[in-house]
Amino acid sequence: MIISMIPRATSEQVDYVCDKIKSFGYAAHPIRGKERVVIGAVGDGKDKDRIISVMESVPGVESVIPIMQPFKLVGSELKQERTVIRMDGFTIGGDQFVVMAGPCSVEYREQLMQTADSVKAAGAKILRGGAYKPRTSPYDFQGLEEEGLKLLAEARERTGLKIITEVVNTENVDLVNEYTDIFQVGARNMQNFALLKRLGRTRKPVLLKRGMMSTLKEFLMSAEYIVSQGNTDVILCERGIRTFETYTRNTLDISAVPALQQLSHLPVVVDPSHGTGKRNLIAPVSNAAVAVGAHGLLVEVHPKPEEAFSDGPQSLLPDEFEALMEGVRKYVTVDGRSL
Repeated sequence: MIISMIPRATSEQVDYVCDKIKSFGYAAHPIRGKERVVIGAVGDGKDKDRIISVMESVPGVESVIPIMQPFKLVGSELKQERTVIRMDGFTIGGDQFVVMAGPCSVEYREQLMQTADSVKAAGAKILRGGAYKPRTSPYDFQGLEEEGLKLLAEARERTGLKIITEVVNTENVDLVNEYTDIFQVGARNMQNFALLKRLGRTRKPVLLKRGMMSTLKEFLMSAEYIVSQGNTDVILCERGIRTFETYTRNTLDISAVPALQQLSHLPVVVDPSHGTGKRNLIAPVSNAAVAVGAHGLLVEVHPKPEEAFSDGPQSLLPDEFEALMEGVRKYVTVDGRSL
């Protein structure tokens, strides 16, 4: 339920309401806006009608409204103001359009440094690269692990780019946390609830990718796992879903971007690389992502795609990425935003 406090509610009244909510076995999540405090009461719904009746009579409470959607904390019913994630020098979810770019896998030092230099020069803010790689086949390259994390940290020191890298299980959260600026949860782990809860207890942003066959409701419920543990800095990533179509690697659900923005207050970015699997489709799909209001892109770039350990066919060459950025910049400007 949503408990809206009166505009001049005191901090003591807010604290009392939170304590009262907790006494019913619910969790209290106060959200402090410019004009008033709104408190989300999240629980199992037991005795909901009685609790609403009690809370409506508490001093300082203006109204109590049930939350209809199952995703309570990430939904727009509780929080209409958009979540903006503040990084050092830029934001994700506001008026800036943020591009994250780099190789699918960290393979060796020269490959990563060359890519980092090129995406930085083209205007990317964040370097992506997998140190841990969950693969369909156990015989495929699984990543350099900590060695890859160290190379990412070196690239950050060299370029000033923030880094995002995938975490694949609860056991390596602490290690990845020592190096990364943003955690990435891949499509295969979207419903790894133990991992999501563990990331919810960290204090770094989490980019959550949509599962290959997941509905938007399932996607948002996974984000709810993270936010319910206290970490509110979650970025939703539409990366394509599996359909009957075989021409593209996945089918990018471009309508998911505005739909998610109506259902949730979290930032939404698009991965056109996995969304299409084809190098020649990445630029036009990236332009479409700007047009529907996405907050950014996650793009794969490699200096020698034909030699890539993974995802070569969907990796842009540095000059192709530069051209993509020039095109995106035009659309972002028309939309009144900055890159």
